[in-house]
Amino acid sequence: MKYLLTILLGLSLFTGLRAQDIPPRPNPPKLVNDLAGILNPGLVQDLETRLDAYDDSTSVQIAVVTIPSTNGYDPVDYAVKLGRTWGVGNKQTNNGVVFLIARDDHKVFIAPGYGLEGALPDITCKEIVDNQVLPYFKQGDYNTGVDSGVNAIILAAKGEYKAPAGYHEQGKGAGAAVVFLVIAFIVLIIIIRSRGSGPGGGFISRRGYGVGPFLWGAAAGSIFGGGGSGGSSSGGGGGGFGGFGGGSFGGGGAGGSW
Repeated sequence: MKYLLTILLGLSLFTGLRAQDIPPRPNPPKLVNDLAGILNPGLVQDLETRLDAYDDSTSVQIAVVTIPSTNGYDPVDYAVKLGRTWGVGNKQTNNGVVFLIARDDHKVFIAPGYGLEGALPDITCKEIVDNQVLPYFKQGDYNTGVDSGVNAIILAAKGEYKAPAGYHEQGKGAGAAVVFLVIAFIVLIIIIRSRGSGPGGGFISRRGYGVGPFLWGAAAGSIFGGGGSGGSSSGGGGGGFGGFGGGSFGGGGAGGSW
């Protein structure tokens, strides 16, 4: 089941989202980037100080990024591409997190790097979004929602986050449906490939772009624990934060909307 979901996530990442569709890596580097202008400047500074100190003590980099919109891209694709392009996390341990908020889309997504998928599996990311972020966002309180989300991400990275009682009982009946949809999607891709799509065959991603051997290499890397290519470390200094370390992402995480 886990391998099937990993392959499906790998297929979803090849959507034509280009580096130029992502905001440029901040220079000087910052962990908190309020590009949508929804956070109080005092909170931005406080979060920057706390996250910089957390990076210094653990090497875990949590990038908080607010944007006006993903411009039609799925939040998971956008968050993963941003994490890779910026190189959030350490290149050796891939221990970065992207906490993405798209203001006009009313969507949020938490994407952990490869090295944090154990501490921040999809279900934990979903718990944090549902219980620590969305209740505040639905009230228009972005500041408290972001602050609460960051605190929960830090606790989860330490292995200390606990979901509210009864949360894990929600949606248990959906497991069989998820398995069926995953298998049906993969079968559809195989059928399309068998018909051919020009020289060399290839798969068709959900956005209609040809997907070749690169995709299966990326999917295999996700399954067997290999890391993707990370962004280069950023230079300069933005206060205490020295820059991103070249971490990479595999497509894990979860989000929600308000």
